[in-house]
Amino acid sequence: MSSATTVATSTTTATSTWNIDPIHSSAQFKVRHMMVSNVKGEFTGITGVLSLDGADITKSRIEASIDATTIGTRDPQRDAHLKSPDFFDVEKFPTLSFKSTRVTKTVDGALAVAGVLSIHGVARDVVFEVDGPSPIAKDPYGNTRTGLSATTRINRKDFGLVWNGALETGGVLLGDDVTITLDVEFIKA
Repeated sequence: MSSATTVATSTTTATSTWNIDPIHSSAQFKVRHMMVSNVKGEFTGITGVLSLDGADITKSRIEASIDATTIGTRDPQRDAHLKSPDFFDVEKFPTLSFKSTRVTKTVDGALAVAGVLSIHGVARDVVFEVDGPSPIAKDPYGNTRTGLSATTRINRKDFGLVWNGALETGGVLLGDDVTITLDVEFIKA
């Protein structure tokens, strides 16, 4: 076998495809409410694919989409407002998405995944700090699984989510900074 064939074979076998398991994955967010506490919510409709390079994790790539209509904050009235044109405008922008552009190792060995996050029709560069991927495991049904958690912080106004309300006592109803945390489980394709 020629060395070119060997390289091609090892590259092919080093990269594997993993699909997001939407049943065991979620995207949570938290934002300051009335300047006194954080309110949390989540999206459950996550799909996507991880191309995992087992030989060099920095060559891995991920693409994910979130169904904006799956937002939940434990308050149906607030959920309806978040789906409205004041916020996500889910009829016009039904999907949030992320596509990685670069994976790097940080000084402490963790991963930083840079990419383009699209929310409300606006695309911005963000960096997720990643915990994982976890060790690979087999589930009781013979599927091979791995998982990770990833966190980033955005300014919601950068994505066109500008609605707010002034408080009678001063200040505003919602903070601008939003922390996004993804807990994702993957199944090997």
